[in-house]
Amino acid sequence: MTNTIAMEVINLGARNSILNKFVAQMRDKTVQKDSMRFRRNLERLGEIFAYEISQRLEHSPKEVVTPLGIASIPTYDDKLVVASILRAGLPLHHGILNYFDDAQNAFIAAYRKYDKGEDFHINIEYCSTSDLTGKTLILADTMLATGASLELAYQRLCEEGEPLYTHIVCPVASAYAVEYLQKHILNKNVALWVAAIDEELTSQAYIVPGLGDAGDLAFGEKK
Repeated sequence: MTNTIAMEVINLGARNSILNKFVAQMRDKTVQKDSMRFRRNLERLGEIFAYEISQRLEHSPKEVVTPLGIASIPTYDDKLVVASILRAGLPLHHGILNYFDDAQNAFIAAYRKYDKGEDFHINIEYCSTSDLTGKTLILADTMLATGASLELAYQRLCEEGEPLYTHIVCPVASAYAVEYLQKHILNKNVALWVAAIDEELTSQAYIVPGLGDAGDLAFGEKK
C-alpha cells in the first residue's frame, strides 16, 4: 500500500558546487547558442545527480579478484530503471546512464496539447518500459513547470509495476510545480532532485527566469 507522506525534495543547487556553474551556462542566452555545450551540461548534471542518488541505494560488500588477491568492495544492489520524458530528457538520461551503465531503460512521450488560446492539456502517446515491480526508478525531465506532465508520466510508468523507490530528476523547477507534486504524489518512497527552484510561473506556464525550451536548445526548433 502506498504510504501517504509527501515526497522529499533535494535541491542540489542550494549547495556551493560545480553543478551551479553548469546551470549558469545553461541559463545564459549567449552560451545557449552552442547546442552541443547545452547538451553536454545537461549530461554533466545527469552524472552529478546519479552520483548523489547512488549514495541513497542499498549497498553490500562484493569480493573482487585482483591480480594479487581479493578485495571486498561495497557496491549497490538495486535493480535500476532510468526513464526519460522525450525529448528534452535525453541528454540528462545519457548522463545518468554514464554512471548507472547497467540500468534498464524506459522512455515516455508527454507533451502539451493546446486547445484554445493559452489552454492546454497533457498528452501521453508512447511508453516503453520493463516491469518496474521492486526496482528503483530514476525518472528524468529537464524542466518542471506545472508538474502535470511529470505526474501523468509517473502514473503511466507505475501501471507497469510499482517501483521500490523513485528518484525524479528535474534540473530546473518552478516553486509551483514542486508544491503541486508534493500534493499529488503522496508517497514517502519518492524523492524529487532539482538543481534550481524558480519562484515565478507565467500565465502561459513558463518558468521565470528559467532557461527557455530545453528541447529546442538541445536539438533545434520544432514545428
